[in-house]
Amino acid sequence: MTHAIRPPAAAVRPARTTRPAARPLLSCAMAAGPLFLAAGAVQGLLRDGYDFTRNAISQLSLGDLGWIQETSFVLTGVLIIAGAAGVRRALDGGPGGTWAPGLIAVFGASFLVSAVFQADPGAGFPAGTPDGAASLSTSGAVHMVGGMVGYLALCAAFLVLARHFSLQGRRGWAAASRIVPVAVLAGFAGSGASVLIFFAGAALGLLWLTATTARLASTPSTGR
Repeated sequence: MTHAIRPPAAAVRPARTTRPAARPLLSCAMAAGPLFLAAGAVQGLLRDGYDFTRNAISQLSLGDLGWIQETSFVLTGVLIIAGAAGVRRALDGGPGGTWAPGLIAVFGASFLVSAVFQADPGAGFPAGTPDGAASLSTSGAVHMVGGMVGYLALCAAFLVLARHFSLQGRRGWAAASRIVPVAVLAGFAGSGASVLIFFAGAALGLLWLTATTARLASTPSTGR
C-alpha cells in the first residue's frame, strides 16, 4: 500500500497579499490629498479677498482664520507620514521598500514645515493687502524651500514606485508614475506664469499619491 508524500506544512505557502496592518496606514495617504484640496477649495470660496487665479492655497494660513489652513497642513502631513509607514509595510523589503517610504515621509514632513512657516501675503490677500508680490520674508523663504524639497521627494518616490510597478508587470502604472513627476515639475516651473498651473501640478502630485497607495493596498505583497 502506497502513501502519497506530502510536503511539510511549512513548505506550503499561500499567495501573499498586502499585510492587513498596512491597509489602514495606506488609507491615511489615500485620504490626505483629497482632504487637503477640499479644505483649500472650501476656504478659498469663503475667505474674503481670496482669488484662485492669483493666490496660492498656502496663503490661506494668513489672517484671523489662518489656523484652519495651518491645521490642514498638520493633518495632511501626519496622514502622509502614516501612509509612508504603510508603504514600507506593503513593499515589505521588496523593490523600493526603503526609498519610496522614506521619500514619501519627507513629503509629509514638508507639510509640517508649511504649518510652522507661513507663506508671505500678496496679490490682495489677506483682504487689504496691496496687489503685487510682497518682499520675501524668512518665513516665506523657508515655506517655499520646504515645499520644493517635499515635492522633489514625492517625484522621486513616484520614480521608485515606477520600478516596483514595472517588476509587477503593471506597465500602465509604471509609465504613469514616470510621467506624473514631469507634469508636477512642469507645474512648478510654470508658477511664475499662472498660479493655476502651479496648483494643477501640486494637486496632481497629491492625487497620484492617493492612486498609487490605493494600488498598493489592493495588490499582493512583494516582500521576501
